[in-house]
Amino acid sequence: MFDLRPASPADRAALYRICLQTADSGADGTHLYRDPLLVGHIYAGPYLMFAPEHTFVLEDGEGVCGYVLGVADTPAFEARLEREWWPALRAQYPDPVNVPPHERTPDERLTHLIHHPSLHDPALLADYPAHLHIDLLPRAQGRGQGRRLLERLLLSLREAGAPGVQLGVGGRNTRAQAFYRHLGFSELRRTPGGSLVLGLKL
Repeated sequence: MFDLRPASPADRAALYRICLQTADSGADGTHLYRDPLLVGHIYAGPYLMFAPEHTFVLEDGEGVCGYVLGVADTPAFEARLEREWWPALRAQYPDPVNVPPHERTPDERLTHLIHHPSLHDPALLADYPAHLHIDLLPRAQGRGQGRRLLERLLLSLREAGAPGVQLGVGGRNTRAQAFYRHLGFSELRRTPGGSLVLGLKL
């Protein structure tokens, strides 16, 4: 029923859609954002553009229903985004820096990230230089497809020479936390906002 394949530029709209439909701690975040492209601009688009070799999609009879994406060298990726990805978006979306953080809308919070990206912790990058994101729509969940996607990406990262991979997961997303721990990920740190950074040696 499910086909796992490398992503292509033609999958961009599907990746953005799934990114939005899983943006509320794994639940549909469509109602949260006025601009439906913002989440994808941050968490999907740059990977498809700059790391297509580590971007895979899951497809069924209804279309693309999940993806996994990542990079083997996080510092190099973040530097490239600063040169080649963020400038055009910064010109499109004004920086809401003058709006107090507690008054920002969901769109403004994401727009702030475009102008002030959240970089990975340098203390973790020596052992875990790779990072990833994975999202599945409900119809693909609970069928072993998340594990399948993740294992395909981990193989790709190992082949690229990455010694370890990390990912972030929301503090409220206990289902995702349990999934990752079951696959061998362990907690590396907690952010001030309550999110977890999990890591796996490759």
